[in-house]
Amino acid sequence: MAGFKALKGQGHMPTLFAAFIYFDMSFMIWTILGPLSSEIVESFALAGFIMTTGQKATLLSLPILSGALLRIVLGFSVDKFGAKKTALVSQLIVIASLLYVYFLGESITYNQLLFAALLLGFAGASFAVALPQAGQWYPPKLQGLVLGIAGGAFFGVAVGFIFSPKIAEIYGWQTVFLCGAVFASLMFITYAWLAKDAPPEVYKVRKKKLSDYVKLLKDKDTWWFNLFYVISFGGFVGFGVFLKLYLTDTYPEEMHAFGLRWFSEDNIKITSGYFVALCIFAGTILRPIGGSIADKIGGIKALYIFFTLVMISVAINAMVTLPFGLVVFVFFITMANLGMANGAVFQLVPQRFSKDIGVMVGIVGAAGGLGGTALIKTLGWSKDAFDGYTVGFLIFAGVTLVAIAGLSFVKTRWRTTWGLKSGGMI
Repeated sequence: MAGFKALKGQGHMPTLFAAFIYFDMSFMIWTILGPLSSEIVESFALAGFIMTTGQKATLLSLPILSGALLRIVLGFSVDKFGAKKTALVSQLIVIASLLYVYFLGESITYNQLLFAALLLGFAGASFAVALPQAGQWYPPKLQGLVLGIAGGAFFGVAVGFIFSPKIAEIYGWQTVFLCGAVFASLMFITYAWLAKDAPPEVYKVRKKKLSDYVKLLKDKDTWWFNLFYVISFGGFVGFGVFLKLYLTDTYPEEMHAFGLRWFSEDNIKITSGYFVALCIFAGTILRPIGGSIADKIGGIKALYIFFTLVMISVAINAMVTLPFGLVVFVFFITMANLGMANGAVFQLVPQRFSKDIGVMVGIVGAAGGLGGTALIKTLGWSKDAFDGYTVGFLIFAGVTLVAIAGLSFVKTRWRTTWGLKSGGMI
């Protein structure tokens, strides 16, 4: 509460609220295919189109991929046209894509759904709009709090996993897209009414140039941070989107029994949605905790801890046949530590690139989205090639081990160069 009191009389609270709901709703829509994955696969199968696991992975990963790339595009648009105009145009595209799926209904083809999935990337790219718009209104001392509030996007994702499968069971999965379009439209109106771009006297926009990105991409530290965020955010969003498909494919009987016992549900698609929501919520609520731990012990040490626990938990899931309850617990630990690692990465980035934080958010954010895409595709390939997910999990654990080794490689240099002047724990 003390932190929120610091916002009193500062900035523009309606814009901060508008940025939060825009970002939260956008991320729920960005990942909408995740909670509906098994319903969509079943619907296509009934229509005679049997998806391979690779095709399922392509469908789930396409919004993540386009969202990652569009973050840079929307970042330039924010500079040129302003955050509000950029957000409103992007939101109209998202609403149109949702209605496109709904009105095609049961006649929709796989390629048409891929096209809609591509457009859903505009929702994921909201990262590059909401955070700068909120942050521009507030002084440097409040940036952590403000961006933490505006960036609480995965609460919407968890809500999507809780309610979407039930709506799909009763009314059909296409109706979830209609509900998304209705909520997105209400959010569009609310955002248009409340949000304002910061005036020049409050924040003078430093327009990004392509050369800014090129310069930072030549810096080796940029690539280290990209690797770390590929693990933390890429792992979080990748597992979050793919986890329901994994659970329904691997543990159908166990979830059926669990649902009947605890939820009076015999629909494993609904039961799996609850478990995925729990895992996503763990990582979301613990993200600021991860940043706080990094503040106290240093971002490098914090990432050592979080990445090691992620590597161990993923490796256990790959190599040991666990009962259903333990599998969920292991994924809970995995997602919790990935969420805390997200916070730790962004404890370090502003200290290293304090003068280029806007550009770095775009670069590192895009890398994280690409990491999520790669994870989803790797798991799909593993299932098709080896009739199981073991190889996919082991590859992710191996990449995480590379990141841990990278921390050992850079820690001395970071602590004895820019870390000495950063003012925070490294």
